[in-house]
Order: sequence, then C-alpha cells, then structure tokens
Amino acid sequence: MDREKMIDGIRQFLSAFGDVLAGEDLELIASNVAETWSTELLRGYETQPAEILNASWTEHDTDLVLMRDIDIVSLCNHHLLPFVGKAHIAYLPGNRIVGISKLARLADCLARRLQTQERLTNQIASVLMEVLEPRGTACLLEAQHLCVAARGVEQHGSRVITMAFRGVFEDDRAYRERFLALVR
Repeated sequence: MDREKMIDGIRQFLSAFGDVLAGEDLELIASNVAETWSTELLRGYETQPAEILNASWTEHDTDLVLMRDIDIVSLCNHHLLPFVGKAHIAYLPGNRIVGISKLARLADCLARRLQTQERLTNQIASVLMEVLEPRGTACLLEAQHLCVAARGVEQHGSRVITMAFRGVFEDDRAYRERFLALVR
C-alpha cells in the first residue's frame, strides 16, 4: 500500500469539512488513520491466503474438522464501514489436514480486505477446497454491519448470515445438516 497516498487522500477528505475541524491536527489524524488502515484493518492484502494453508500434512481417516466462533472484522467495500461477527468453518479432509489455527488465520486474512460478506464466505470455502483438496468445505458467517446500523434503515443488532458449501457439503444434505447442527 502507498501510505503517502493514503495520508494525502485522508488529508483531502478532512479538508472538505472546512472550518469544522479548525484546531485539529489534520496531519496527525491523517497519519494515524493511514497507519490503522494499512497495518490493521486491511492487513489481509499482505498475505496470500494459500500460503496460510501450505503447512499441511498427510492424515488418513480423519472425520469432520470444524472450528466455530472465529472472530472476524472486515470492511464493507460499499461504504468503508466495518462488519463484525463470527465465522464457522469446516472441512472433511481428503488426505491432508492443517493446524486448527490456520482456519482462523485464513478467515482473518480474507476478512482484513475490502469485502462483502457474501464474497468472504465463498472465498474461505473455495481457498480451503483448492489448497487442501478435501472432500468438502463449509463456511457460515454471521455478522453485524455498521452500514446497516449507522445509516439507511438503522437496524441495530440485526445479523446477516451467509453460507457456502463445496464438495460433499454441497452434494450431500446429511453433511450439510451435520455441519449446521454442530454450528448451532
């Protein structure tokens, strides 16, 4: 990311308020915002998702692997406002598994980009499917969107739920129902 360009853009944005921000240190604010966005909120661009899953190993006869309640924080690419929630990720291994923390790292990497919840859900399921080559993957995200709470319909506490299924979770209703039962 071009941090200087970010600072300049934020400075221009703040200057559009005219005298409203008189007395504020706009340089400091612009620098702080650029630092937060580039090193924290959008840090997912620094890593390729497939790299997170590269440290896998062979394991046979492993049943469903599920990690629930993974915290996610992302930024809506329509309004640049956060959405926050939980990811529930499962895969049914083929011959390879990864350390459990890799599922949380994958969700965080993809969430820390400008996103839609729908795309994020599908990306998690697809990356797992492509890299690990499991028999199937499932992902369910539940999130609250600040763009819904702070503007427009102003619905506080509403949650959006999105799901993506690949492989056996898509083809076999029993696997899908098992995943959903374990998530709940």
